[in-house]
Amino acid sequence: MQSTAKPLQRGLIVSCQALENEPLHSSYIMSRMAAAAFEGGAVGIRANSVEDITEIKKAVKLPVIGIIKKVYKDRKPYITPTEAEVKELIDCGVDVVALDATINQDESFLKMVREKYPNQLLMADTSTVEEGLRADALGFDYVGTTLVGYTEHSMYLNKYEVLKELVNSCQNAKIIAEGNFNTPQLAAKAYALGAYAVVVGSAITRPQLITAWFNEEIEKVNNQ
Repeated sequence: MQSTAKPLQRGLIVSCQALENEPLHSSYIMSRMAAAAFEGGAVGIRANSVEDITEIKKAVKLPVIGIIKKVYKDRKPYITPTEAEVKELIDCGVDVVALDATINQDESFLKMVREKYPNQLLMADTSTVEEGLRADALGFDYVGTTLVGYTEHSMYLNKYEVLKELVNSCQNAKIIAEGNFNTPQLAAKAYALGAYAVVVGSAITRPQLITAWFNEEIEKVNNQ
């Protein structure tokens, strides 16, 4: 069966996510965030949960990178960690399924997903060059720097160095810069280094964090 998924275009992808404990947690609100991102020129959306993805796809005709964050007691990966989440995303018509592809996830699982769903666009969320190269060799369509600095073995890595090496070394996968590229200048630098696209989330769609960043700078003046 031929997939009708829309491939990602080059440019800015906006992550529209709000967890249950956050003020903007609402599928409707995330769909309006996606609509605002579209108006601003975004070429794609990254979203969490079937509910949010379904509403976002009604609001915009952009390709959607979908994830399901779920914690299992017996495993470290929490971004689309099992086939159950992969299937939920595919069934809701997401364009790209993103999943943890760090060394915390078994290679056999990644290989199974690629082989079982050959027509589904897949994105590997990685934290090191080696993980990205593994995902590329397994046939993933996109490799992201999503988890650089978020795994124990990547805490001291430079995200730009990881990005540059992946761009230069991956044979087939398109490289997506994601993870704390939270100013226009940082995002542009990643793009200039050869990233196919750049994902920006909190700096655009989490106003409580943006407010805190402003307050931190103001407090520095107060404390002088």
